[in-house]
Amino acid sequence: MEARDLRVSDAEREHVGELLQRAVGQGMLSLGEFTERMDTALAAKTRAELNVVLVDLPGIQLISEFTPPPYPDQPYVSRPAPPVPPVPYRSPAPPPGDVIRGRMSSVSRTGSWNVPPALEVNTRLSTVTLDFTRAVMTTQVVHVTIDDYASTISLIVPEEATVDLNGVETVGGSATNKVRTGPPIGPLHVVVRGKVRFGNVTAKHPFGTSIRRMFG
Repeated sequence: MEARDLRVSDAEREHVGELLQRAVGQGMLSLGEFTERMDTALAAKTRAELNVVLVDLPGIQLISEFTPPPYPDQPYVSRPAPPVPPVPYRSPAPPPGDVIRGRMSSVSRTGSWNVPPALEVNTRLSTVTLDFTRAVMTTQVVHVTIDDYASTISLIVPEEATVDLNGVETVGGSATNKVRTGPPIGPLHVVVRGKVRFGNVTAKHPFGTSIRRMFG
């Protein structure tokens, strides 16, 4: 089997994403071209499909030549097994739900919007705001699944709500929880899972909540 027909891994797709981001910074690609090529790269199954997004970029190493860094040659040393930590709380798997899409755009859900039991956020280079403070809830637990590249995602929740960001994987990005976490103990518990590449997701209270606490 030729190298071009080999299946690609997530690590190779992420490597291509970094190369495309570098090409944008050097002025070789526009943001529109970057988004189209990222969608192609994320959907690629073989190295030939992945190389399509790189072949016309000068000085870019094709994925067929990509190899992970070698591990150092060290002798095997037997070590005692580390102590097993206590198993943390894990929220149940989310059901299928509504999809929020954004491509280089601003997307918001605010006011008294109807929140389904599950939401999927599929975004690229966007600003997303999900404000639950006055939303109409159908369930106590809301599952949010994120598939994002280079976006800013904000989850704004009431003071008594809890948010679980433990299931968010970040690649060159961040996941910041500024509210209470843990199992569902209040009227709203938001469970967030998925992958954020070169972007960030933040769970927080509405602006001014901390000031109201001080003087309340």
